[in-house]
Amino acid sequence: MRATRRTVLKAAAAAPVLGATAFPSRADAAVPLRPQGTTLDSTVLRGPAVNAQGYVRVVSGPGEPHLLREDLGTKARAGRAGRRRPLLALAHLTDIHVIDAQSPARVEYTDRYDDDPQTALIFSAAYRPQEMLTTQVADAIVQAVEDVRVGPVSGRRLDFAICTGDNNDNCQRNELRWQIDVLDGTRFTPDSGDPARTESVADASPDDYDIHYWHPDGTPPGAGPLAADDNARRLYGFPTVPGLLDASRRAFTPKGLSIPWYTCFGNHDGLVQGNFPVSIQLGQIAVGPLKVTSLPAGVSIDDLRKGDPAAAAALAAAPARQVTPDPMRAVISRTESVKEHFTTGGLPLGHGYTAANVAAGTAHYVFDPHPSVRGIVMDTCNPNGYADGSLDAEQFAWLQAELARAESERKVALLFSHHTSQSLENPITFVDDPQLRVLGAQILDALLVAPALVLWVDGHTHRNEVRAHLRPGGGGFWEISTASHVDWPAQARVLELLDNRDGTLSVFGTIVDAAAPLAYAGRLDSPQALASLARELAANDWQGRGDGRRGAVEDRNVELVVAAPFALSTTPTAPARPDTVVADIPGLLPATGGRDALAAAGAAALAAGLALRARRPDPAPDA
Repeated sequence: MRATRRTVLKAAAAAPVLGATAFPSRADAAVPLRPQGTTLDSTVLRGPAVNAQGYVRVVSGPGEPHLLREDLGTKARAGRAGRRRPLLALAHLTDIHVIDAQSPARVEYTDRYDDDPQTALIFSAAYRPQEMLTTQVADAIVQAVEDVRVGPVSGRRLDFAICTGDNNDNCQRNELRWQIDVLDGTRFTPDSGDPARTESVADASPDDYDIHYWHPDGTPPGAGPLAADDNARRLYGFPTVPGLLDASRRAFTPKGLSIPWYTCFGNHDGLVQGNFPVSIQLGQIAVGPLKVTSLPAGVSIDDLRKGDPAAAAALAAAPARQVTPDPMRAVISRTESVKEHFTTGGLPLGHGYTAANVAAGTAHYVFDPHPSVRGIVMDTCNPNGYADGSLDAEQFAWLQAELARAESERKVALLFSHHTSQSLENPITFVDDPQLRVLGAQILDALLVAPALVLWVDGHTHRNEVRAHLRPGGGGFWEISTASHVDWPAQARVLELLDNRDGTLSVFGTIVDAAAPLAYAGRLDSPQALASLARELAANDWQGRGDGRRGAVEDRNVELVVAAPFALSTTPTAPARPDTVVADIPGLLPATGGRDALAAAGAAALAAGLALRARRPDPAPDA
């Protein structure tokens, strides 16, 4: 379950009310050096309805300049544009949600409980009409980042990208492999089960036809004389797109990132459907021959609403249809997910995860992308279940120690996590893990007494948001959340950290749209065309129509001013390019020479029980 639809109203209500006087004129914003490819130049918007049911196309809209925000009480000083020097530029990717739309472990039938506009959005992550196209959308976001190449204000080449969780949708091995391959630029086939046909809720099987799902090939012949068109076409004006399901499963070679990329653990990366703890029963469903089609006897929708693990386990005995089993759909643990990141053609090896993470079964770490900057990556997934996050006591103590270490070493701290400050409200514990969880209020209290921290970057809500966190004695830090790839508006964000050399720092955030044509024009012959269609479908998702996830203007292109916690080094540095270090992981063969050499080392194995699965051979070229 994605938190976006469930919490969007809660998040909007909890956001601070910002008066018009909080923001100076847009004329005060900096003039960017390189606006091309970003929403400074132009942005993608929902267009007017093209039919009576309200279906829209997407259109090009005007660019949006950076809006200056001084909510922390630190004033932007005149002449800073001429003084400033860039420290860091990075791409923020989040909530990619690479989906195996044919997986038996998906519970799409729960989605219909959210079709009533008056119902709280709780199950809507279970199904999206565009879900068969998530790998192509992720590729289009990567292409956009590669097109931008540099920070639009500083002109600094992007140092790295970071994915702040929910990189895959159902903690399945094949979904994670597809996500890694998209970011690495490795050819793959986004398909599972029977390679000769689609076996999903959108397929043309007359025996399993259900009007609650969009069927791009139309109502299947043989569904019966009384079969109605599906709700997507009949009520919401969706088109028929014959051949889409086959096109979505074609092998393709993604663009891939030419910069290092780091990762972060989210609830969908560690929990089945983002809510249920990994279990033997759910694991058997994922790789098995039966796809559940409705709730089992004795299980109510409220049981699932509460995230009851017993209800999830009971799904093994629910009504089901026959599908082709696939061992690559295996539900994987946090440790297995961490290990998978060492089978890669990209940099750095492990994508932030280390030998210590493998040994301890953890997913939090630190990295230094610049001599004056410390990156701190939290794992906010509660393994006991439920979509919202929290920390265990050990990681909380580690977080406090790392913030103190950053201060002592005079490094500006950037914090990365999946969950936002407002969604760290998950206290669930189990008998075999009774330790109390650390929630958002306590975490915020610790962050507000950490002077080195200037920025917290996260996702989870699938919404562009910028929050100011004020310290009691003055100053504070900024929190930036970016919209998802999987839902409208399908965006990423470029972040730039600049030293104004006057005791202040500026954080520039610039929204980037997916690099896909505005209209797919009926073509299904390229990943870009499929990404274009996916974005249009997402803009018309009947449970998420509207622009709430774009955020307000003060949540999109911004300059955020914050007091520098201390004087920073003036030593000039080139954009960081972390070395690939493998010697500290027992049994892993060293690899040097960049992407090609790392790809050649993809079959290397970790010794002493830490075996890595070697990369499968590249699929055959497109037919």
